[in-house]
Amino acid sequence: MTHTQSDDQARARTVYLLFAHEPYYPGPGTTEINTTVVAAGTLLHPRVLQPDGAHIHALLAHGRRPGEIIPLSTLTHELDGGTGWPTVGDWERVTTDLVHLVRHGDCDALSLGLPDLARALICAGPHSHVRAIDAASGQSMVYGATERAAVLADVEKFLAGLVAERDLWPGEGLLGHA
Repeated sequence: MTHTQSDDQARARTVYLLFAHEPYYPGPGTTEINTTVVAAGTLLHPRVLQPDGAHIHALLAHGRRPGEIIPLSTLTHELDGGTGWPTVGDWERVTTDLVHLVRHGDCDALSLGLPDLARALICAGPHSHVRAIDAASGQSMVYGATERAAVLADVEKFLAGLVAERDLWPGEGLLGHA
């Protein structure tokens, strides 16, 4: 595949969905995968529940910076803590469909095995706090927006390395694409 200016333009417009899911192991001796990043266009895949995927895509893409990684929990926060999900779509089914696409190689993804605290911060809303107990001292630690931003920055670094040459492929036969 040759690199074209349109590839650069598409990559510059792409936003990404980051979501946690039930852990799985892609093969023997591999690390647990519990979090996935896909290109927003993957939500338009015909094997993703529709029109729910398209509705989530519209919400995800609206008003975002090019290259931005949006955690599912941020969308939940934007939908009044989740009360707005019924008007948008079934996010649980859509994310399950996305995991199936990734596991069958029907789209590209950044599959991650985030540590418990990082995963909890991604699952918490942008203004939420996560409390953790230090087992050795018994002291309670509180983590919030700063630590969540650091986790997102680390994920962004991994993603940038992955998409430096070619953006994540959202799959074939996307709704609204030739």
